[in-house]
Amino acid sequence: MRRLLDKTLLNDHVILVVILINSVVIYMQESGLNHPLLLGIDIACTVIFLLEMIAKQVCFGAKNYWHDGWNRLDGMLVILSLPSLVVPFLDITTFNFSAILTLRLMRVIRFLRLFHFFPNIAQIGAGLKRALRDSGVVLFGFGVLLVLFGLINCSLYREVAPEYFSTPIRSIYSVFRVFTVEGWYEIPDAIAAATSPFIGRITRLYFCLLLAAFGILGLSFINSVFVDAMVADNNDDLKTQLDRMEEQQTRLEQDIKELKEQITK
Repeated sequence: MRRLLDKTLLNDHVILVVILINSVVIYMQESGLNHPLLLGIDIACTVIFLLEMIAKQVCFGAKNYWHDGWNRLDGMLVILSLPSLVVPFLDITTFNFSAILTLRLMRVIRFLRLFHFFPNIAQIGAGLKRALRDSGVVLFGFGVLLVLFGLINCSLYREVAPEYFSTPIRSIYSVFRVFTVEGWYEIPDAIAAATSPFIGRITRLYFCLLLAAFGILGLSFINSVFVDAMVADNNDDLKTQLDRMEEQQTRLEQDIKELKEQITK
């Protein structure tokens, strides 16, 4: 029995194939194809995922199953999609099951399990965690500046360009667009069109400075800090190797020196 489970429900490659099939079926259903065969395949995939979750808890224990991060993700997605099993047997015209049917779409997230097969995924995850931790202060400072200029621009341009700065939240989002170089020129152009030529030129200069300082230099600095933290582990490995090479070189020089002294004697 265990050998059969290892080849089917406990085989990650088999489950990934089922995930792929289920994703294709969901795509076809969301495209308007409501064939009964597709519904049957969708239900079968859900049952397979449920059996997989049960089999893993039986074989490895419930505590060990929920302790693993990938299993927690799979288990939550399976539980959220279980209500879709009863939908075909109920009167959809009487009850609104749109929210229930939407939950099953979350099963596509299980494609994240592909990352489990990436080489050195644990090292990459550790590097990402370290990068987020090391760049946290920089990101926090960037967020503070974003809020600050959002409030300033809300005060300056609330009446001139309400579509961008009518509220603090909308103003912060508009400043974020400038920082990320996403359609940033539309904002000063709209302000310039609603004001005098002099105010328009000043506004364009002001937004160009914002873009240069925070959109180009600021984001480049954040990226450099993030990337440097990501590869810090590799740098540590290289430093360790260099230290070992220097130590070996020192020993070799010492041995050569001792050998010359022995030859001289």
